[in-house]
Amino acid sequence: MIERLHKDAEFIIKNSIKAVLPDSAVKKALSNFTHTNGKVVLIAAGKAAWQMAAAAVEVLNHVDRGIVITKYGHIKGEISGIECYEAGHPVPDENSFNATKRALGMVSDLSEKDTVIFLLSGGGSALFELPLIPGDELQNITKQLLSSGADISSINTIRKRLSHVKGGRFALACAPAKVFSVVLSDIIGDPLDMIASGPTYPDNSTCDEAKAIVQKYGLTLSDTTLKLLEVETPKEIKNVDTYITGSVRELCKAAADNCRELGYETLILTDELCCEAKEAGRFLASIARTNAKTGKKLAFIAGGETVVHLTGSGKGGRNQELALASAEGIGNLESCIAIFSVGSDGTDGPTDAAGGYADTDTMKELSDKGINIHDVLSNNDAYNALKETEGLIITGPTGTNVNDVAVVLIGVTEVQ
Repeated sequence: MIERLHKDAEFIIKNSIKAVLPDSAVKKALSNFTHTNGKVVLIAAGKAAWQMAAAAVEVLNHVDRGIVITKYGHIKGEISGIECYEAGHPVPDENSFNATKRALGMVSDLSEKDTVIFLLSGGGSALFELPLIPGDELQNITKQLLSSGADISSINTIRKRLSHVKGGRFALACAPAKVFSVVLSDIIGDPLDMIASGPTYPDNSTCDEAKAIVQKYGLTLSDTTLKLLEVETPKEIKNVDTYITGSVRELCKAAADNCRELGYETLILTDELCCEAKEAGRFLASIARTNAKTGKKLAFIAGGETVVHLTGSGKGGRNQELALASAEGIGNLESCIAIFSVGSDGTDGPTDAAGGYADTDTMKELSDKGINIHDVLSNNDAYNALKETEGLIITGPTGTNVNDVAVVLIGVTEVQ
């Protein structure tokens, strides 16, 4: 039965991600775009940038110039008329800075007759970046934020104040040209000013909020950076039309549909999961324990984005940590249970895995190898532990990015 659950998990992951690829959504959004007599410039940034740009060019037939800025390994080929660049994520690098400078150059000479098609997806905060401070300092601040346990909105509140393009500043750089923005959401609640740090949307956060985040997480910042936190971001932008498409809600619905297709009675617990990854894993294990003896095939779904507070130097990501943390809670049950969590973009933390899978055999398998789950989680080394149990979920880059989904599967034990 455990083998059956593993195959069911693979089916659910594959088909759920396929259902939220951005191609049709981008084409639908661009059906509202009316060509003018001016130039059309396409700028695409984020982990789904290549996929979104390819779909857009297919609809538009022609762009005067354009650029894709995406994560390493995410470019799938040439796109006619588009320059494609790969750069650093989750920490920006020189390629991020150089590609963003190139994008700014493409929009620097536009008139009110021209239009910028701006395609934005999650990961854009690192990939679409030209900092107001030295690059190595920004990289250090990014690493501090990512290891602090801060949520994505808090992280982006800081990052948008240190950038030439974030917090609405890219829209101002495009003026007087019109910006037609299509956004693939990767943040709970779809806050447009926070997705990829809102390059073309007015910033709703304040300087006081940014300074409070610095205090809360004990960030070490230079005097120059602290002064930038005192500079307010744009609060009004008039040259942008925005269309938001894709969300974790759609991902959860797709996962639920696939679970039902496999015969599971299915319940979506939430599409706003936001807590520490380890706590989410333990919570889902408790859901499994409560429902383990019903004699029914059940599935429970939770979508959103958890966080990891780094306390060790191991390898992993939030989805892997969630799955491993659930293993102890389901390890002593007689029922057949699997819990898995996956990032829709195909990458989880600085690893080649999209997420992690655990079942009722995982804890014993690790114990037999002398691996203690508590020690692994303290060292944030879920990747290497799950590798020992074939619990890594590997999809490769998917072409989309709409948060994460975690699933509890409870199977019916077969009668011998």
